[in-house]
Amino acid sequence: MLRSLLKLGVLGLLSVQLFSCAPAKSFYVLTPEGPAPSGGGMSLGVGPVSLASYLDRANLVFQESGNRMGVAESHRWAGDLEENIARVTATNLGRRLGTGNVRTYPWGSDSDLRYQVSLDIRQLHGTADGEAVLEAAWRVYSLPDRRMVTSKSWSGSEPLKADGYDEVAAAQSRLLARLATEIAATLR
Repeated sequence: MLRSLLKLGVLGLLSVQLFSCAPAKSFYVLTPEGPAPSGGGMSLGVGPVSLASYLDRANLVFQESGNRMGVAESHRWAGDLEENIARVTATNLGRRLGTGNVRTYPWGSDSDLRYQVSLDIRQLHGTADGEAVLEAAWRVYSLPDRRMVTSKSWSGSEPLKADGYDEVAAAQSRLLARLATEIAATLR
């Protein structure tokens, strides 16, 4: 009996040591350029957002070379990436269009909105060359009739100002701000 308890104790200590050696997880969010304006203005809905399947995961993704992608096991998004992109895009569009009347998908009723912007994110990752890249397509619909007003795509890259995943998320945030500028130009 004593021998069994001793074995369990040793196994318990080994388990604790193994878990304490595991790398700590870091969590990241994309951020808008600043707060959305308050008050009225054009009513706009952002979403749904669809992601390329390689991005539909909790981990940050980076391009190691050519066609080889890597997944940062200890570096994760702090929540749903689609929702984060929709929220950041909505805030950035609100700033550019001077409206605080922006919602993210899903919303209750189309009747209160003038436009809907849906996004297809085809690429969003860091590269071994020290950049973040974004390729996206978007469609703008007038509401409530759901008539497509425009359909466009955009791609860009943003240099990383420093090494590390914090800067990858910051550069991706800057890319989303540039995308919002492009989208806002079609809504003016």
